[in-house]
Amino acid sequence: MALEFIGSPAAAPVATLPRAPFGDRLSRIAAPLPGLALTAGIAGVAFALRQLPGIGILSPLILAILLGMIFHNLVGTPRRAKAGVTFSLRRILRFAIILLGLQLTVTQVISVGGAGIGIIVATLVATFGFTVWLGRRLGVDGKLAQLIAAGTSICGASAVIASNTAIEGSDEDVAYAVACVTIFGSLSMFLYPLFPALLHLDAHRYGLWAGASIHEIAQVVAAAFQNGKDSGDFGTIAKLSRVTLLAPMVLALGWFASRKRGQTPVGAARKSAPMPYFALGFIALILINSLDILPPAIRTGSVPVTTFLLSIALAAMGLETDIRKLKAKGLRPLLLGAGAWLFISGLSLGLITVFD
Repeated sequence: MALEFIGSPAAAPVATLPRAPFGDRLSRIAAPLPGLALTAGIAGVAFALRQLPGIGILSPLILAILLGMIFHNLVGTPRRAKAGVTFSLRRILRFAIILLGLQLTVTQVISVGGAGIGIIVATLVATFGFTVWLGRRLGVDGKLAQLIAAGTSICGASAVIASNTAIEGSDEDVAYAVACVTIFGSLSMFLYPLFPALLHLDAHRYGLWAGASIHEIAQVVAAAFQNGKDSGDFGTIAKLSRVTLLAPMVLALGWFASRKRGQTPVGAARKSAPMPYFALGFIALILINSLDILPPAIRTGSVPVTTFLLSIALAAMGLETDIRKLKAKGLRPLLLGAGAWLFISGLSLGLITVFD
């Protein structure tokens, strides 16, 4: 048999993998850009607004979702921005949560002490369980109740949007949960500084109370430092230690969601929950940061970068939120947020009084 070479007239045509035209590939790359420009612009405005008197007490995350909601409901999100909004909600959000790990070290967690860590863990678990239970009693949708539980028990808006990767609630659920943790976390920021003198709390106990129960990191810092530097420093460390529990919580929620979907009746559609790999990345960066091998400039610079990326994600969330759907949910979720807030404040203070 004669050998035939590629390119000879007798050779059979060589099969090649189809390749998308260059123009199509370029279009796919460029598709998210308008939406990314919009979400980044809103995040930038949120940062700028914090320079105004009285607005600086609000985190840029909260301002970003509010601005996104206002833009979407008054102006309307352009259709061509949809791809970039979706990219911000998924890719940028997960990357920002991973970067949060650079703000924590194992040493910081250890410095809180065994009793402090025990109080934080017990408060978190009990608050989450109580909030979900109370949500059932109030008739609040299960996914919304879990999002409010996550935001209240861990770290506010960041926990809400991170947990939603496993819970898979609607954008309106996320927006409502963020609103709850914003309202009641802000109340804590103003009310907590009244209690050290009334309850005879020293700097350590007050800082631990603020860090173990107030929702957002910025709110903890604002409330704790009003009682002095010692309270402020310890409150911040306690809060950051609480944030480390975000990854286990998201992994647990994903596992429970998978089991729940696995119980779907035979013949019904089954969908597995996405594995929150970003939570593992979050833990990995905590460990890397604990080794003290990264230049200080990287650790310091990661803080504003992470906050800005989270603000972009929340701006996207706002651009996907319809206020009419929020109104349709009524006041019961707000009552749930209030009950969760009172529970975590009272329980953590009681545990600190008894065990710390």
